[in-house]
Amino acid sequence: MKTQRALLSITAALVAVTLGADAPGAEENGTVLSPQALQEIAQVEAEIDRIEAQAIERLAMPPDNQVQQIELLGKLMLYDKQLSVNRNEACAFCHMPETGFTGPVSELNRTTGSYPGSVRTRFSNRKPQSHAYAPLSPVLHYNPGQGDLVGGNFWDMRATGRRLGNPAAEQAQGPPTNPVEMGLPDIACAVYRASQRPYRLMFESVWGLQAFAIAWPSDVEQACSRPGPPPAGEPMPVHLGPIDRGRVGTTFDQMAQSIANYEASAEVTNFTSKFDAVLAGKAKFTAEEQAGYDVFRGKAQCNACHRDGGPGEDPLFTDFTASNIGMPANPRLPYYRESRPDALGYAANTAASSYIDGGVGDFLTHKHLLSQPSTVDARWLGLAAQNHARIQVPTLRNVDKRPYPTFVTAYGHNGYFTSLKAIVHFYNTRDVLPRCQPHDVGEGTTCWPAPESTDNMNTSRVGRLGLSEVEEDAIVSFMETLTDGFMPVNQH
Repeated sequence: MKTQRALLSITAALVAVTLGADAPGAEENGTVLSPQALQEIAQVEAEIDRIEAQAIERLAMPPDNQVQQIELLGKLMLYDKQLSVNRNEACAFCHMPETGFTGPVSELNRTTGSYPGSVRTRFSNRKPQSHAYAPLSPVLHYNPGQGDLVGGNFWDMRATGRRLGNPAAEQAQGPPTNPVEMGLPDIACAVYRASQRPYRLMFESVWGLQAFAIAWPSDVEQACSRPGPPPAGEPMPVHLGPIDRGRVGTTFDQMAQSIANYEASAEVTNFTSKFDAVLAGKAKFTAEEQAGYDVFRGKAQCNACHRDGGPGEDPLFTDFTASNIGMPANPRLPYYRESRPDALGYAANTAASSYIDGGVGDFLTHKHLLSQPSTVDARWLGLAAQNHARIQVPTLRNVDKRPYPTFVTAYGHNGYFTSLKAIVHFYNTRDVLPRCQPHDVGEGTTCWPAPESTDNMNTSRVGRLGLSEVEEDAIVSFMETLTDGFMPVNQH
């Protein structure tokens, strides 16, 4: 492990990442945004503005059904840049429909995997997950029969859903105050900003007039304009009395529940892929797709974790457990270079290039969390060691959704892989091909770098599958059938 960390330290120092920002702090973190990345970001931001404007227009003639009103509220908040500290980043910046509600910037997917936050020099330690189908995850719980934690949202399951009964709602409460994402210093800032937005009247009609009946302090604008984390000794920089603080908490919960309701709506989670059409008898697989499905369910054992359904079970292509597949670290992550305080005095990653993602284990032990929307159940602390380095099994739905054929998509929690073929080849050959250093000429084809962590590494279903290249390609063809949009959306 020490050798691996040293190697990562060297490669992280040597890798030239074509990223960064013009904002203060960019130079000290050694990041420079490429013109291509800037151009794509501008295009995504323009599309976010367009979608938001269309949603705002719907407020003139809102739905007469409360469920649809809540969904509309959720959409409006997901596309609202004003809910970030610098009023420049909506939730949707990392979750756009044309990519299956995950990262929409091809150049960032290719070069960094992770995305910049509202403070553009701060990047996360992981790639964005898709929020499509995320609301169908169960509340996090321990299954003693299989010895697994099951459910929750986020790669490390830290949005448990235990408090609100909805992991997706608790997930929505993470980014607003995450210093490397939307960057607000206090949840009260999200509520205050929402109270100034065009959807306020609808929010009050759905959730009650008390939602924004809060005596805001005179310096609230100033307090909410300083990026988080909040100053030491002042965890809630918006100074409110206990009743108003309680009201803020309730309204923030309702904002999150609205977002989760939108994510669960047919606009986002709609089961309209070719796979669904085949299940409904409205389409047939090609010969290669069928062969891939057969290998997926058989020889490759993919279906053991990426479940295609069963009695009383939707085909969600995840079992909501966590696994360490032995993925290499991604030295392209700018996060490794966020070890020194930025212009605002914040250092996201004091471990620098020695950082190792502990996954679920880190959540259970409160280590290295950039946001923590859910409290850890103290009864789970004894499970931390057996969950170290384990990462939630993602859904494969929309795994290949992209706006154009050459668009680069990042795969894996750290975005190490940039093609479906590459990650399938890794599953097949991780323990067959020799080890090599990152950036070796044969990396990804004839050799693999060492795993980021070997703790609790899955050796029963990953690493030595014995698949031919034809079988690998067939699995990729099958997974391409999981892209929504093959059938029209059923609004019922």
